[in-house]
Amino acid sequence: MIRIANADDATAIHAIYAPSITEGVATFETVLPGVETMRERMRTRLQHYPWLVWEEAGEVLAYAYAGRFRERAAYDWIAETSIYVRTDAQRRGIARQLYATLLQAMRLQGINQAVGVITLPGTTSVAMHESMGFAPAGVWQRCGYKLGQWWDVGVWQKPLQDPSNPPPSVIPFAVLQSDPRFIDLLT
Repeated sequence: MIRIANADDATAIHAIYAPSITEGVATFETVLPGVETMRERMRTRLQHYPWLVWEEAGEVLAYAYAGRFRERAAYDWIAETSIYVRTDAQRRGIARQLYATLLQAMRLQGINQAVGVITLPGTTSVAMHESMGFAPAGVWQRCGYKLGQWWDVGVWQKPLQDPSNPPPSVIPFAVLQSDPRFIDLLT
């Protein structure tokens, strides 16, 4: 089942995220945040952007969220996306279904573009993004140093809808989450 993340999910989300910090390069975060820090990140982000989880038998197996792309107001209609799947739940189609719901929620908010930022080569992540309609938009060369080496980062971009001129304000997720159109996405 896909649902909105809540404070009680922080421990499971922390456990899913931890290997990406300590052993991998899916994130350039290098110090493992505590569960309380993760809970606060979720609370803050959920005011403006979706943070969704995939739950089975009471366990969170994956999570996906959107976040601000850049701080300038002119970027309000584009958001960066992230997804993490527990190791033992990978290769089951969870990522595609969860990501599709996240992208649809972003459309309902009025966000026009999604951006995925992938540490290269990131073969699995690149394949998943491209299968979801993301297209390569550029590479930042040797921009992150982690685990004893420099890494390139690719940017993938997906239009979610045609922008209007002038654009309406983006609907904060705290408002959208009670909208029947969003609720229908979760059922």
